[in-house]
Amino acid sequence: MSANPFITARRQRLSLSQANVVKTGSLPGDTASFPLVFSPGMDDVGVALWAAENREQIERELLRHGALLFRGFTIDGVEGFEQFARAVSSDLLNYRERSSPRSEVMSGVYTSTDYPANQSIRFHNEQSYTHSWPMKLYFYCVTPAAEGGATPIADGRKVLADLDAKLKQQFIDKRVMYLRNYGYGMGLDWQTAFQTTSKSEVETYCRRNSIACEWKDNGRLRTRQLFDTIVQHPKTNEDVWFEHAAFFHVTSLQPEVRDSLLAEFKPEDLPFNTYYGDGSEIEDSVLEEIRAAYSRCATRFAWRKDDVLLIDNMLTSHSREPFSGPRKIVVAMAELYPVTES
Repeated sequence: MSANPFITARRQRLSLSQANVVKTGSLPGDTASFPLVFSPGMDDVGVALWAAENREQIERELLRHGALLFRGFTIDGVEGFEQFARAVSSDLLNYRERSSPRSEVMSGVYTSTDYPANQSIRFHNEQSYTHSWPMKLYFYCVTPAAEGGATPIADGRKVLADLDAKLKQQFIDKRVMYLRNYGYGMGLDWQTAFQTTSKSEVETYCRRNSIACEWKDNGRLRTRQLFDTIVQHPKTNEDVWFEHAAFFHVTSLQPEVRDSLLAEFKPEDLPFNTYYGDGSEIEDSVLEEIRAAYSRCATRFAWRKDDVLLIDNMLTSHSREPFSGPRKIVVAMAELYPVTES
């Protein structure tokens, strides 16, 4: 039997003499350690077993840095990734109140958003358009793209500090409204989004989650939800910028896609759109300032095979660059955070 407990299947406690099993560092040229990089300090480290024994360290560093990159470990495919994620979080979440097309790979593990490779995905916090969201997101690189395909991340604390005070006050005063339409021939239908074929179940879900819903002709569904874009992290008590406002807005689409949709649909009939909470239009200048703040605060790194990125979903937003060639990133979500509005 190996003297190193993290190379065997038998769980043992980490001793002081084994403290160098995993080491921490930064990406080249990164002075902020965002993300903080974990790498093996010796050959053949069983990272899932190490993670199970060191959850407190992982949690502490995640709250400090907002994102952790596990690089250089042998993950052993999607099954090994699932074991790693469950070692840290125990229970993985189902993808609920869906907004993007994804395929389930195995229980609790999904493909990343199945959007065309030539399209960017704007910065957002996962499921910040719902009243309960995953606190942790795990990304696993099965196959890196031949070109492009990075998943840039941005610290929501820095984004908030970067935004103009007047802009922030507007969203504090007005909040944001997310408007969604299902079954209009674009985007997801309501059966897929809510994972049911029962209208009454959808109505019950909406009522319980402060979602205004109305049925349109031909079985179509429209929903509206109001949210804050500046929220307090429940563990660090820090204010963060946390939203889908710019991502869901029609101006996030590529010009040719946006023009094609607006030629067919009214703005209120689009699969997604956003407004101030009072229903008024969000100014283009405001949306551009939000996107510029993300850009100024963004960190980008190229995926490597077997990379695992763990982010705190409230502290850190993410995006996706266009890519060419095969690319496979799978994701898992964990630790649902419930929010009850007053």
